[in-house]
Amino acid sequence: MSNRNITDPSSLARGLTLDRRAFMGVVGVAAFGNASAAELPASPVWVPAEGPNQPIGEGKGIHPGRVVWIHNPHAARWSGDAQECGWFDDASTDPVLCAQMLSKALQFQTGASSDSEAWGAIFRHYNKTHGRGDTGYRAGEQVVLKLNLNCSKRQADPAPGLYNTPQMTSALLHQLVEQAGIPQADIVILDASRLASDVFVDRCRSEFPQIRIEDRDGTTGRVKARPDKNAALYFGDPRTPSHGETYLPASITSADYLINVALLKGHSLAGVTLCAKNHFGSVYRENAGPDDPHHGWNPSHMHDGILVRSRPIGSYNPLVDLMGHRHLGGKTVLYLIDALYATPHQSVAPEKWVSAPFGGHWTASLFVSQDPVAIDSVAVDFFAAEQTAKQMTGTVDNYLHEAALAHQSPSKTRYAPSGDDVVLASLGVHEHWNNPQQRQYSRNLGLERGIELITGS
Repeated sequence: MSNRNITDPSSLARGLTLDRRAFMGVVGVAAFGNASAAELPASPVWVPAEGPNQPIGEGKGIHPGRVVWIHNPHAARWSGDAQECGWFDDASTDPVLCAQMLSKALQFQTGASSDSEAWGAIFRHYNKTHGRGDTGYRAGEQVVLKLNLNCSKRQADPAPGLYNTPQMTSALLHQLVEQAGIPQADIVILDASRLASDVFVDRCRSEFPQIRIEDRDGTTGRVKARPDKNAALYFGDPRTPSHGETYLPASITSADYLINVALLKGHSLAGVTLCAKNHFGSVYRENAGPDDPHHGWNPSHMHDGILVRSRPIGSYNPLVDLMGHRHLGGKTVLYLIDALYATPHQSVAPEKWVSAPFGGHWTASLFVSQDPVAIDSVAVDFFAAEQTAKQMTGTVDNYLHEAALAHQSPSKTRYAPSGDDVVLASLGVHEHWNNPQQRQYSRNLGLERGIELITGS
């Protein structure tokens, strides 16, 4: 099967024949074929250790290994002038188009013909595969949205960097309340290590006043995140500081489900910060130092384990512990990457991408998957094809190798992060696409294993 380009989400549910052209986002193979040499993609800035289409691990989800990429260049139209307005303003980021992108992604991901049917399938699949019975969401069950609010300040300011867009966050909340049928009071928005900005708190409060918003300080309508000291993180390398004394947010440990809403960011230490590293904002320790600005919600003790410039392929990586902990990855029903804007590293403002199909514009994208390894693998490939992604160096995908083969990891690490002596199984499937032009993975090429990448606009 060729890579799929879908414009009608209901076509999946009806079983219609899908477009079999090589995957080129909203441009198409014909358009690419007519491109001049100057328009063709340059050599990648980073090349993985293994060749293309060599899947490892076990695909997860209703459609194992499926990742959906929605690209709509009209959704993100910020001028780039922070003095004029912010990327977070509706004049810059279209809330209607964000809602449409999310709706399409959910239906493509599940093969459903409606949003409510998609959510029913997502919760039912999770419950069936986690020993909770053949049932969907039940009233009273709590859902936590883990955002990435790094760079967020109380007062809206576009200059320091990027965090979750209020438009996509709002679209997700509307989906959960109106389509999934989840009461507002059973939804928590969380980033324990950061400050929730007024820019989306005010919006969420006006639309959904009963939703709980937790952040580091808990002031002005927020709730202060607190650790659950009965739920610790045990590192695969016990020499990691605070082994068994790194704690998780109580709102997560008491929740029934988690939705991981990450960003498309490079990172000065890890190369990228996507869904796996989003949980660096979900860890607490008491010995972070008296001057710790994060008041214990500080993941710096894991920094040595994520260094991509000094650690070879086949090294232990604490991201796998986060991905596999029973209260983190173990509770996650859906992974999203809010990629309307992208940044070259964690602490700077968004930058436009030059690679196809972005062509000097904002990334204006949304990625969705039920497979935590597959979605990060796809995002890594996009970063590798982007000439401005200067942090892409070293063993960027080492954690994906370790996670895909967590039960027999290349590093020989025994990953049992929940402290119950249960060794992790494969957390998902990893591979790299065939090339940056076609962007085809093994399932797109007709194999019954690996990643399947589906796109729409």
